[in-house]
Amino acid sequence: MTDLKQHWESVYGRNEPTAVSWFQPEAKLSLELIRSWVPDRDEPILDVGGGASTLVDDLLADGYRRVTVVELAAAALAVTRARLGERAAGAVSLIEADVLTAELPAGSVGCWHDRAVFHFLTDPADQDRCLAQVRRIVRPGGAVLIATFAADGPTRCSGLPVARYSPEELQAVFGPGFELLDTRREVQTTPTGATQAFTYALFRWSGARGGVHRMVVIRGDWLGSSSFIAVGTGSSPRSPTSRTR
Repeated sequence: MTDLKQHWESVYGRNEPTAVSWFQPEAKLSLELIRSWVPDRDEPILDVGGGASTLVDDLLADGYRRVTVVELAAAALAVTRARLGERAAGAVSLIEADVLTAELPAGSVGCWHDRAVFHFLTDPADQDRCLAQVRRIVRPGGAVLIATFAADGPTRCSGLPVARYSPEELQAVFGPGFELLDTRREVQTTPTGATQAFTYALFRWSGARGGVHRMVVIRGDWLGSSSFIAVGTGSSPRSPTSRTR
């Protein structure tokens, strides 16, 4: 984790927040989906890997009063802390931590938001650790909003490999207990003028604690296809499928 923390400290240390490829002046799609599915402005919202994102600003401006940002890089949190100033008082918590190990209270979050973190978890063991945190921290009935690079998105970001997903693949990875409520596609123009496609998937977490059955997504880019492979225990899996891009 130390090496990963150093990597992100370096990224934010050598770049202006507005120069990183995932920068958005406004997190319009995330805010739209949160508004639609989390209308209670007192619902606790967790922005995972929020970095220097302006989503927290947008949430505050829209009346949300309980926002937590968990971020690995202290340099990114410093930017957000300085930008928010007194607006953060009593409404925003900024926590320097790895989301895979962050000790947040069980059932304490009504909305888990992750834009551009989950796709960096290319090791299935790290994906499992993240999903365990989601199941533990999000209250039953809470929303889980995940945005990753789409199937036609970049294969690397900030020098690191990434996984890419369709909505169906994200649903397969998250597995039973996560009801898919909404999906969107976003094509973002980066600060350098390039474009990159994102998949947004919004789930409701049922709170079910039974055996976990999920799918691992293996994308054979050299074959131009991707497959779902069933792993784990629990209810009978859906039939494996494949998709040609």
